[in-house]
Amino acid sequence: MSHLVYPSVLSADLSNLESTIKLLNASEADAIHVDIMDGVFVPNISFGFPVLNAIKKISTKPIDVHLMIVNPELYIERFIKTGANSLLIHYESNVSLYRTLQNIKSLGAKAGVVLNPHTPVSLLEDFIQDLDTVLIMSVNPGYGGQNFISWSYQKIEKLKNLIISKNSKTLIEVDGGVNASNAPKIVRAGADILVAGDYIFKSSNPISTIAEMKKLL
Repeated sequence: MSHLVYPSVLSADLSNLESTIKLLNASEADAIHVDIMDGVFVPNISFGFPVLNAIKKISTKPIDVHLMIVNPELYIERFIKTGANSLLIHYESNVSLYRTLQNIKSLGAKAGVVLNPHTPVSLLEDFIQDLDTVLIMSVNPGYGGQNFISWSYQKIEKLKNLIISKNSKTLIEVDGGVNASNAPKIVRAGADILVAGDYIFKSSNPISTIAEMKKLL
């Protein structure tokens, strides 16, 4: 499978959300990544249900929702009904993780776990087969525009080895400081999905930038 590209709308021009989503519809993006932040789990506040609902109404792409919130298990059903095709919850959110993942799947969405930079891959060993996706945070979560943490490459490799050893079909998603310079190395380390925000939306031509990221090897 060639790698996938998920533009993160957190970095887009939110004053014209409709144009942004239509632009992504016309691009080679494989899905739209939406960061949900509550100002408690991370020191920032972003989107809620109304914005997600607005994106879903316009988007022709799947919606990949990253929950950076406390008590995510309380909102799973509503996020899926509002438009999430896949839901990613943090290992660090102290939920009943396995139960929450099974709940996501029972409601018809793909289920994934997010690991902060300090959280080791080994914690996923017992249930990696039950995950559709693992998102490796290559920056500290909460803000866009941060630089890629260099030892994330090694972490991606460890996760890929774990997936292979368990004969799992789990995909590896990487988010944080992804750009044309580091994307090839990220993919070679084992990543299947590249999430990019600033690099795409601050470029002069986001559609071309997405196309270039799709071709990177």
